[in-house]
Amino acid sequence: MSFLSQSWLLDRRHALRAMGTCISLPMLECMQPLRAAEPPAMPRRSAFIYLANGVHSLNYQITTPGRDFQFSRSLRPLEKHRSVITPISGLHHPGALSHHHNCISIWLTGGQLGPSDRNTISVDQKMAEVTAQHTRYPSLEVALTQGSLAWTADGVQLPAQRRCSEIFASLFEEPKGGTAVQRKALRRKASVLDDNLAEVRRLESKMGTADRGRLEQYLSSVREAEIRTRRADAWLDTPLPAISEADRKRTNRDIPQTQAGDYFRTVYDLMVLAFQTDVTRVATFSLGGEGDAFAIPEIGITESRHQLSHHGGDHGYMEKLTNYDTFAIEQFGYFLTRLTETQDLNGRPMLGSTMALFGSGMSYGHSHGNANLPLVLAGGADLGLQHGRHLDFNEGHFQGYQLDKPGEHYALCSRPANSAAHMSNLLLTMAQKMGVEVDRFGDSNRAVEL
Repeated sequence: MSFLSQSWLLDRRHALRAMGTCISLPMLECMQPLRAAEPPAMPRRSAFIYLANGVHSLNYQITTPGRDFQFSRSLRPLEKHRSVITPISGLHHPGALSHHHNCISIWLTGGQLGPSDRNTISVDQKMAEVTAQHTRYPSLEVALTQGSLAWTADGVQLPAQRRCSEIFASLFEEPKGGTAVQRKALRRKASVLDDNLAEVRRLESKMGTADRGRLEQYLSSVREAEIRTRRADAWLDTPLPAISEADRKRTNRDIPQTQAGDYFRTVYDLMVLAFQTDVTRVATFSLGGEGDAFAIPEIGITESRHQLSHHGGDHGYMEKLTNYDTFAIEQFGYFLTRLTETQDLNGRPMLGSTMALFGSGMSYGHSHGNANLPLVLAGGADLGLQHGRHLDFNEGHFQGYQLDKPGEHYALCSRPANSAAHMSNLLLTMAQKMGVEVDRFGDSNRAVEL
């Protein structure tokens, strides 16, 4: 690809001059000669995939801890990936126990998010603080129906993209009208907040507490947009990576919602391509929110996922929910296969330098149970992760799984057996593996050993 040829080597002192200021470019690989004494470190990447409304836990739950576990019915599509995945049981977010409607919002933040609280930063954005200096885009956010999984340090939810052709264009196509037109448009957007800040502050002094809080959150979102606009301007002079015709055909297309499998796989292909070309190293993909995850008619499911999750013991709905779970996990398996097939810069499979977390902020949607979260962590062997076992935080804290007694098992999905087993502990470990220098994240109380 062209970004490896370095025929366009840039001087480190290159700066963007605009509006009477200079914006220095971040350190880029194109600023280092190919024969430099110390080659740039291998990229570290992370992807997060969210499945709404939990799972049909009786058919999902793995009951044996350690390396000798047997795959459950729902997780069977991942059996061929056994050596590179870790199914995880027993984790929970304490902040979700009393506010189940916020499961998706705090899945990657571990925040204590009540009705009037502001969210905290999501782990993907914490990672992006480290990786963004190397990439054209800090992160990629994709969501089927509602907002993204990503939240800034100011508690602002980042917007998400849905249409595959638009995602491709935003990542890999030259701006319409050329670079000069795009730069002019970006600079018109720049510093909107600063230009009007004095007037905004005068207005703020006349507001009540609640309005001031809402205004501050709005200003934070404007500031976030301003930062991204300046980044986009700074990268305009850096050539886009060359995309092969095969990759272009695979990803630059739109798929109707009625072809969910094709859509999922195309999004996963876009994520692989974004990682391969190093335009970003962090990505999130929400398969829908708790109230609006759609049907999958291609496998005979005409009901929404939310409707199936509130099955009330209806065996037909429970069977369809299991089929939905298995289908979504099968598509995740496709993502792992693509990462395995794709070579990294060192010639090794890209899955080795990429962590991928699949899961939900609920475990049992019928009663909004949000303990014992269904989670699968994959990849990252080159970052120090070891896989091939069922990591069970319920072990030693309960009498064992009783799948033949649904009431007993569903209770485990509503009340954590191990109150110290916070999902934020896992997020902390992943952040540290990405090079984030923190010893706490969200409501973590210790890192998970993987």
